[in-house]
Amino acid sequence: MRRSTAGWGSGLLGVIIFSGSLPATRVAVGGFTPLFLTAARAVIAAALAAALLALLRQSRPARRDLPSLAIVALGVVAGFPLLTALALQHITSAQSVVFIGLLPLATALFGVLRGRERPRPVFWLFATVGSLTVAGFALWQGGGASLTGNLLMVLAILLCGLGYAEGASLSRRLGGWQVISWALVLALPVMAVAALATMPDDWTGIAVPAWAGLGYVSVFSMLVGFVFWYRGLALGGIAGVGQLQLLQPAFGLLLAGLLLREPVAWTMIAATGLVVLCVAGAKRFA
Repeated sequence: MRRSTAGWGSGLLGVIIFSGSLPATRVAVGGFTPLFLTAARAVIAAALAAALLALLRQSRPARRDLPSLAIVALGVVAGFPLLTALALQHITSAQSVVFIGLLPLATALFGVLRGRERPRPVFWLFATVGSLTVAGFALWQGGGASLTGNLLMVLAILLCGLGYAEGASLSRRLGGWQVISWALVLALPVMAVAALATMPDDWTGIAVPAWAGLGYVSVFSMLVGFVFWYRGLALGGIAGVGQLQLLQPAFGLLLAGLLLREPVAWTMIAATGLVVLCVAGAKRFA
């Protein structure tokens, strides 16, 4: 019981940290291209991760773990950041952040496929209702949003769900922060080349908010958040703790409204209330 509670607590901290990712990305793409932003955030996070691994003298992962680390890198180091950055050129962060509510269902599905978890049938009822609530809210609020932006967000969710489930399974052997750290180090050569190839020609015109957005997604979204998130998934279960991300749209919309002055529909309150009930039910029957 204490292990499960610790997992849900750690997962909630991860969700709170991740909630600032899309608003920060929205700000950052105002000064950087999506390709450079994706590569730069990975390079900065990888440098921090490599220093942490060396300082704490962590053993290298076994050869059998490399394919799983590559999947994690594809999903959360490259795929999700790039696709969301591209999407945010077409839609607002308030519109994009609601799609995150579909991530728990994707994570749970990949948890069954990759993590061999078997949640009870009632769990799927709560997970589906929560996801449909968020999807319906997304359609209601973003009816005029770009189809391209929406499709990019759906693809981002699928890749991220795969990366979350794979990383959580691997965390049981390597540890949560070690998984994201080794995935970042594994992706570093490719990301470093990409960063050099796409770096801005002129740095003088980049505003302070764009630098702040890059800093947040590099340190918190790409590294610190995963320390808590993968630990939570490993301790509390991929399918169950993954449902906490149903709360992320509410946190993200709040930030989008407060920090970016983007319009937030009043129906967010009703949708958030239903989502909270679904998270509670999913926790009970995971």
